[in-house]
Amino acid sequence: MNMDEEKVVGETAICTVGDGHSLSYRGYSITELSAWANFEDVAYLLLYGNLPDRAHLYRFQQLFIKSVTLPQPIKAMLEILPKTAHAMDMLRTVCSLLGTLEPENAPGAEAELAIRVMGVSMTSLAYWHHFHLTGRRLIAPYEQQLIAQYVLNAFHQRTVDESWVWALNIAFVLYAEHEFNASTYAARVTTSTESDFYSAIVTAIGTLKGPLHGGANEAAMALLSSFETPEQARTGILKKLAHREKIMGFGHRVYKSGDPRSPIIKDVAQQLTKKSENSRLFEIAEVIEQTMEQEKGLKTNLDFYSALVFHCIGMPTSYFTPLFVFSRITGWAAHIMEQRQNNRLIRPLARYVGPKARAFVPITER
Repeated sequence: MNMDEEKVVGETAICTVGDGHSLSYRGYSITELSAWANFEDVAYLLLYGNLPDRAHLYRFQQLFIKSVTLPQPIKAMLEILPKTAHAMDMLRTVCSLLGTLEPENAPGAEAELAIRVMGVSMTSLAYWHHFHLTGRRLIAPYEQQLIAQYVLNAFHQRTVDESWVWALNIAFVLYAEHEFNASTYAARVTTSTESDFYSAIVTAIGTLKGPLHGGANEAAMALLSSFETPEQARTGILKKLAHREKIMGFGHRVYKSGDPRSPIIKDVAQQLTKKSENSRLFEIAEVIEQTMEQEKGLKTNLDFYSALVFHCIGMPTSYFTPLFVFSRITGWAAHIMEQRQNNRLIRPLARYVGPKARAFVPITER
């Protein structure tokens, strides 16, 4: 079924996936954004509609600095959540509690709320991680730095290599927005009911948790880690395909000739693995990529090589999808605002395929 045959469910001025092999945010090519922009530029672009000048970028940075402070009830909640919980469950709960503590009151403040949710989410992950790992009640200090650098320094509790910051910054740019994907559309459905901002974000987080959406990067890392050599990887993939197993990180609902973000993140992964002397994993990844294209005609999507990038910057696999969240909050917020500007309740129709009309039979006669 081609795009013309599919049902268009809405209009957006935020993002276009073009003819199935290109991607732009508010008219700016993802290739140029990933090469030249910091995540702060992209976040501002999505939330406010244009790239910031120096004055507006400074204001954005000041808002983010304030956003990382955790309310005391959130700290208390993070300490009682089990360390065995998935980090996405933690983020979903944090967002819901934040919405109770700091409810949305003033209309038109969605951009500022998005920055607050992003900052609290980032700090919550670091706080939760360090509390359950060391028992310390850690609050990561924020200095004038890139958001990607803040995330890495807060998690690792040290100044990390600049290549790590560069890599995460690009990943954040690539993950920030992607039109009517599952989590974004879910957020718009919630918004269409005139629910609050936080409820829409919680809806999106829950949707993104699924392995067929955001959780695919975790599954891709599990796959990469299961092989010791490139030869073993090729044999293993062929065996999985023979058993009709789904290989995560390949194919895309929109892109039929290749995800335009994939070559960008692959280049980042290659540079990181060379620098970290971890080239074996990259070689395994390339063999899997080649095998999937030869056997199934499928190309990698963003999740496949981003898993390798997140691994190389020292993040646990269960934190890969939360990193996705940190970036995508900006895209979700942009769609929440757009939905509100010309809102109609989203209520799709379904085709009934159940039994034909039946007469009710009293229990005494059954």
